[in-house]
Amino acid sequence: MRVVAATNQDLGQLVADRLFRMDLYYRLNVFPIAVPPLRHRLGDIPMLVASFVHRYAKSMSKDIEKIPSHAMEALARHSWPGNIRELQNVIERAVILTKGDVLELPALPAGAAVSKEPVTLEEAERDHILNTLRETNWVVGGTAGAAARLGVKRTTLISKMRRVGLSRAMASERV
Repeated sequence: MRVVAATNQDLGQLVADRLFRMDLYYRLNVFPIAVPPLRHRLGDIPMLVASFVHRYAKSMSKDIEKIPSHAMEALARHSWPGNIRELQNVIERAVILTKGDVLELPALPAGAAVSKEPVTLEEAERDHILNTLRETNWVVGGTAGAAARLGVKRTTLISKMRRVGLSRAMASERV
């Protein structure tokens, strides 16, 4: 049997604080995968929107063929505090409200535009690492690499990158 579990909590810290059972943590932590929040993966939004529109239009017997660019831009500006589940719900609502073949996006909650400032220390650290990696053309080690610029060892930076969901594969993608 394989258990797949997800959380938005730092289980390692909870174990250290004795708020989560250590034995359970080590049973679950066989192959951890850090998935950044949707607001850090804006490039995924068009693919997710298309998939959700297709799924819900099919289940509601609707023929929605077009997603306006202004709707996609509004979706990209949203901060998505509810991550993919929130996006999924917004698209389902949009499909329900759409009368023709062009997706009609309902108004998103006010004040939901992406903040330019990170909210948490982890987000600030991720943004700083990402910006430094971009500046060094994703070179991690060496005297001109991101690790040297950040004042950490190469292995420390690689560990932090894994923890916050950054990888060299992202160099060719839009992050």
